[in-house]
Amino acid sequence: MKVDILAIGAHPDDVELGCGGTLAKLISEGKTVAVIDLTQGELGTRGTNVTRAQEAAESTAIMGYADRENLKMRDGFLLNTEEYQMKIVQMIRKYRPEIVFANSIDDRHPDHAKASKLVSDACFLSGLVKIETTLDREIQQAWRPKQIFHYIQWKHITPDFVVDISDFMPRKIEACLAYKTQFYDPTSTEPMTPISSKDFLESLTYRAQDLGRLSGVAFAEGFTTEKLLAFKNFDGIIL
Repeated sequence: MKVDILAIGAHPDDVELGCGGTLAKLISEGKTVAVIDLTQGELGTRGTNVTRAQEAAESTAIMGYADRENLKMRDGFLLNTEEYQMKIVQMIRKYRPEIVFANSIDDRHPDHAKASKLVSDACFLSGLVKIETTLDREIQQAWRPKQIFHYIQWKHITPDFVVDISDFMPRKIEACLAYKTQFYDPTSTEPMTPISSKDFLESLTYRAQDLGRLSGVAFAEGFTTEKLLAFKNFDGIIL
């Protein structure tokens, strides 16, 4: 299955929180999107690996992804090892995306920055023809995505570019709220966490509004890049 976009997150919900509006927009334009969750989020204070999987399935249905997989790496202990690199290489070669979205380059949760570097390294290695991988007993062909974009998460990082998600903010919020155990719920009896507060839920809107204010749209999501972007024309740029 070849897709246009492969979005990778350290935990279920990272992708929706970081770039859900952008993915919804791309899907509306006819692009195919697959998602890879590296861990099950099993160390999360609220919920379990079972509820996280159920919530990820619900969010997937809301978003309309072509596919979603979980690599079941160790939550909290992501390492940039050959074992983990090769698992991601298999997925890159399986889906052959043109663009990969990955975790933030720096963030509060240590898994996020680790996943960012892990995915970047795997994208490079996936293009090396002398690295051999198999999937379902078939030899895979080398494949390297054209671009890697890192979404912005907890920390404020100056983006290299933003995407106008004004028409897709409601879809993003709906997809995030599918993770019922993780976010603000005044009826929940589970312990409070930084992301289960009402302020964090509201921040999804006001941070997107702020990036929109700076770029002249209602809502936007920001990304950092690993290499210089080149434009064939200016048709898509909001001036």
